[in-house]
Amino acid sequence: MNTKKEIAEGLLSIGAVFLRPEEPFTWASGIKSPIYTDNRLTLTAPEVRTIIENGLADTIRTYYPDCQVLMGTSTAGIAHAAITGHIMDLPMGYVRGSKKDHGRTNQIEGKLTPGEKVVVIEDLISTAGSACDTVNVLREAGAEVLGIASIFTYGMKKSVLKLAETKVENHSLCDLDELLEVALESGRINETQKAKILKFRDNPSDENWMK
Repeated sequence: MNTKKEIAEGLLSIGAVFLRPEEPFTWASGIKSPIYTDNRLTLTAPEVRTIIENGLADTIRTYYPDCQVLMGTSTAGIAHAAITGHIMDLPMGYVRGSKKDHGRTNQIEGKLTPGEKVVVIEDLISTAGSACDTVNVLREAGAEVLGIASIFTYGMKKSVLKLAETKVENHSLCDLDELLEVALESGRINETQKAKILKFRDNPSDENWMK
């Protein structure tokens, strides 16, 4: 089994990615969604976690061989950056969503020297907003951001445009297309449900996918 397919099966088996086109979830933005992702659950599933962390390490070695520091997004990327950093014997830190309002008012936690080559670790790329915000904070601090390594991406057009606008590349271990194929093969969804989910992915703000 290839790694992408193996990760897709792992994410589905532990409920880290949950497909429910007949009973949509409601995102914080109010958007109705047939899919819900919580990759924090991978931390409590050692077998899946091991595949993911080794996959992230391999991705960094392949696409970002000059990486010197890993920086996780807050909060879901922090643990994955720490574990992957341990595997690769690299320093890690993380970037807060905003500066602390006390102490040294840090937004970047962990040592970062201007000019260091950094890879951002993210659990999920949906709109790519949080990952790109992290990239911008690191650049403002003088880091050379080589790119992003993430666990899963929906492949939404908005994320593709956001990454291009930020001028940063992302490499995900698994994507929605692969996951839907695995879900279809295993009988978790049918062809009609798959089509609905893809229609949602292509235009999340259009609720016609539910019809």
